[in-house]
Amino acid sequence: MADYSIPATIRNPGRSDYAPPPSSSLTVSVLDPLGDARWNDLVNTHPLASIFHTPEWLEALRRTYGYEPFAVSTSPADSPLSNGVVLCRVRSWISGTRLVSLPFSDHCDPLVDHADDLETLLQFLHQQVAHGACKYLEMRPLRRFHSFTLLSRKSHNNEQFCFHYLDLRDSIDELRRNLHPSCVQRKIRRAGRESLVYQEGQSEELLAIFYTLLLRTRRRHGLPPQPLTWFRTLCECLGNRLKIRVASKGGRPIASMITLAFRDTMIYKYGSSDAEFHNLGGMSFLMWRAIQDAKGSGLTRFDLGRSDRANISLIAFKERWGSSKSLLPYYVFPSGAHTSTQPTWERWLVQKACSALPDSLLAPLGATLYKHVG
Repeated sequence: MADYSIPATIRNPGRSDYAPPPSSSLTVSVLDPLGDARWNDLVNTHPLASIFHTPEWLEALRRTYGYEPFAVSTSPADSPLSNGVVLCRVRSWISGTRLVSLPFSDHCDPLVDHADDLETLLQFLHQQVAHGACKYLEMRPLRRFHSFTLLSRKSHNNEQFCFHYLDLRDSIDELRRNLHPSCVQRKIRRAGRESLVYQEGQSEELLAIFYTLLLRTRRRHGLPPQPLTWFRTLCECLGNRLKIRVASKGGRPIASMITLAFRDTMIYKYGSSDAEFHNLGGMSFLMWRAIQDAKGSGLTRFDLGRSDRANISLIAFKERWGSSKSLLPYYVFPSGAHTSTQPTWERWLVQKACSALPDSLLAPLGATLYKHVG
């Protein structure tokens, strides 16, 4: 095991925005996950990797928001990667510079198998905060990990979000029986009686439909929408891993969602709908279609994403699909840091404004704000 009282060494010539390298028996290398093919090799082979680790997702973050992705590893620079933690450096004149693993990602596990390697990497990242290279460090793992470094450096655990997933290894009949009889099964049957029309793809037309419904949905929730360029860039970067799904009634779109796919998992990432037609079961229709597609493609897991624990209605919607629930053990250092995901009076003020702004102002507001809250 590494000596936890001694921070790790950084080896990254040419970078001036990292802390000075103290001495250690283990060396941390910093690499560019967009330009170093070893990162993609690690993502393609490590069992904990997700769509959020991929160079394509990182490239979308870089293009849209200007974030600087980088990864740290204890592997030597001239050998394949055996481990790694990927982060983005988020620079903002509003919220300060910070390290996040990862912005706009529901979860992002360290791709690390051994406790001593994880301790070394965490030590190094904590040093970046201690030396003033950033305001705070936030990690968003899916799985809880126990770390001497986290305890000794007084990192706090932020369990503001929960996570739902559906095991697809059951038969399609068993999956159907596990759906809530009235809240899900009945709505799927209603969608059938209404002869809802299904479309999927990545066309500009489908993207425009999704975004129009998203504006309505975000206003209902008192939140600004992500910029349209974010979704367009995701389509460009992720290719056939991303699918826009739309349900329509009589030629009028009533619900839409975006799903992502990586290895054995399909992810429900974004959803939008017209509240006037909720009784037609459009979202349930799309969700069941996505589950059937995932099952038919041989996938074994359906990731329903994270939910704010205060959002009771969203949590109830996800639980009615027979999903399993767990808390997301996000970690923040230092413990007093106030992250962009936590409630503040500023967020309350934005929510009030979003409820009243027209589309012509709501979309630009989102484009301005989201760069600062990743």
